Amino acid sequence: MQDISTTRTLSREDVLYPPIAPNHTGTLALDELHTMYWEESGNPGGIPAVFLHGGPGGGSAPDHRRFFDPAFYRIIVYDQRGAGRSTPLGELKDNTTPNLVADLERLRTHLSIERWLIFGGSWGSTLALAYAQAHPDRLLGLVLRGIFLCRALEIDWFLYGMRFLFPEPWRAFLSFIPPAERGDLLRAYHCRLTDPDPAVHMPAAHAWSRYESACSTLLPDPELIAHFDEDSVALAIARIESHYFVNHIFMPENALLDGLSGIRHLPCVVVQGRYDAVCPILSADDLYRAWPEIEYIVVADAGHSAREPGIARKLVAATDRFRARLER
Repeated sequence: MQDISTTRTLSREDVLYPPIAPNHTGTLALDELHTMYWEESGNPGGIPAVFLHGGPGGGSAPDHRRFFDPAFYRIIVYDQRGAGRSTPLGELKDNTTPNLVADLERLRTHLSIERWLIFGGSWGSTLALAYAQAHPDRLLGLVLRGIFLCRALEIDWFLYGMRFLFPEPWRAFLSFIPPAERGDLLRAYHCRLTDPDPAVHMPAAHAWSRYESACSTLLPDPELIAHFDEDSVALAIARIESHYFVNHIFMPENALLDGLSGIRHLPCVVVQGRYDAVCPILSADDLYRAWPEIEYIVVADAGHSAREPGIARKLVAATDRFRARLER
C-alpha cells in the first residue's frame, strides 16, 4: 500500500525512540584477520532484534538503536567486516556475502540467541534476505527498507542512471575519472580504491561517498553528506561497495529472488521510499510481486535514507507491530 500522508513537517526526532546507551559492547574474532564490533542495548531479557547496516561498508550508528522499543527488544547492533569499529577498516580479503552471512550466524550463537527479528535497509536488506534464505529457522521475521537485490541493472543504475535525477552530483562523480576510463566507471574507481597509496584511494573514496550521499535523500541533508565525507566512513563505504559490485555480490544474478520459496512463510514488512534514487522502487516492486505475502509500504514523500522522516516513522511502526505480534 502507499502511504499518502505527508511527513515533511516531521523530523526523525518526532518518531524515533529516545537515545539510549548500550548495556554491553564487545568484539568477536571472526578469523585470523577480521574482528567484529557488536553492542547490546534495551531489555536484556527482551525479544532479540538485530540491525543490519547498509553499504556494504556503511557501519552502525547510535541512532540505529532507536528504531526499537527498548523496553521490549534486546537490540543488537554490529559492524560488518571492514566497516565501522570492526577491524581492519576497509579490509577486502575474505570479505564476501557468504562471509557476512556466516558472521551474523556466529554472532547469534555467541550471544546465545535462538531466533531474532532481522532489520535491514539498503545493503542491509540484501544481507537480511541472504541470511534468511540460509537460516530461515533462526528468524522471527524481517523489517526491510530500500530494497537492493544487487542485480546488474541496479549496479548500472547506481553508476550511470542516477544522473537523470541528480545530474550535478553525477557530473562530479564522472569528472573525477579521466575521460579515457569513463566507459567503465566501476573498474576505474575500484582500481583507485584498492590502491595501497592513500593519496590515490582517499580522493576516490570521497568522490564516491559524496555522490552516494547527495543522492540518498529527497531533500538535501547536509548532516548525512558530512558523515559520508568523514575519511573512515568514505573509505569503508567506497572501497567495500566497489569490491562487492565488481564481484556481483558473490552470488548468482537473481539469487535473492530465486531463493524466496524457503522464507515465504516468514512475516516481512518492506518500507520503500517512492523517490528512492539509490535503490529504485522497481526492486521493491519486483520483490513484492515475487513475495506477495509481505506487507509492502510505499512512502510517498521519501527518498532512500532511513533518515527520511516518513521512512523512519514507518520503520518504527513496523517494529511496534512486530512487538504486538511477538508479545502474545
